[in-house]
Amino acid sequence: MTGYLLRRAGQAIIVVLIVSAIVFVLLRLLPGGPARAILGPSATAEQVLEFNREQGFDQPIVIHYLSWAGGLLRGDFGYSYRLNQDVLALIGERLPKTLSLTVLSTLVGLLITVPLGTLQAVRRNKPVDYLLTGVVFVVYAMPVFLLGMLLIIVFSQTLDLVPPQAPQGSTLGEIFAQSDGLILPVATLALLTVAAFSRYARSATLDNLGEDYVRTARAKGALSRRVIGRHVLPNALRPVVTLLGLYVPFLFGGSLITEATFNYPGMGLLFWEAAQNRDYPILLGIVLVIAAATAIGSLLADLAYALLDPRVRYAGA
Repeated sequence: MTGYLLRRAGQAIIVVLIVSAIVFVLLRLLPGGPARAILGPSATAEQVLEFNREQGFDQPIVIHYLSWAGGLLRGDFGYSYRLNQDVLALIGERLPKTLSLTVLSTLVGLLITVPLGTLQAVRRNKPVDYLLTGVVFVVYAMPVFLLGMLLIIVFSQTLDLVPPQAPQGSTLGEIFAQSDGLILPVATLALLTVAAFSRYARSATLDNLGEDYVRTARAKGALSRRVIGRHVLPNALRPVVTLLGLYVPFLFGGSLITEATFNYPGMGLLFWEAAQNRDYPILLGIVLVIAAATAIGSLLADLAYALLDPRVRYAGA
């Protein structure tokens, strides 16, 4: 297992470096560049040249990237053009809020997904299966911002049950102190998780319901509820767990739009504002964090799959 972990860690580092290089190049190639975005259209050519010199944009792109990557190794993610703050400090302040929102909504989504997929499989081709499948596909096809706005219209403006804006605060304590404001953002991301995974939970449950061990257990007189709970569900969870690790970038993507919709002060809102202002250091820093989270999520999914299925063995373990 140690050898496998080392290999996967090496692969993860390579992936993160490749992603950072691609994003760095693409941001450098955007028309206008950061100088005009920061200094404004009235800036003189001399001011633009001075800005590019100070920020390293006058260097060849390879040299500039290597200089930036070298700063990363020293913990230097650069400074925000607009906020004039250290990027690492900004991410460190916002990341716990985004992680809290993402983890909470994912747990809520999975708690709904597993029994929902099981119910659909047990009631296959029945009215409840068709109804739930239709609802899931509608949510899956719906843009995140539209889903969030619909929840605001129904539960905030029409029913007046919860506030339309997410809680505001600089610490997690202040965020959770206004827990009613978390309901709609968490619900939005949880519904996305349900829409993404319920189909796989249904399919995996159906596959396991047709296995010989299920028929044998039922032939011995085991209750259907016991067979599903003790035998079918653990096996049906494996593809869901595997996909969960690969779903990390989509979770962050949904979080970005959700935070902007509900004005949640997390990393997604920071990315949104940086994109509008062409604040390249923040964009690069957040993309790097997402790439690292994706690589780590994939590794954790593989390990969880091995724990759920003892038959799985990795070469060199």
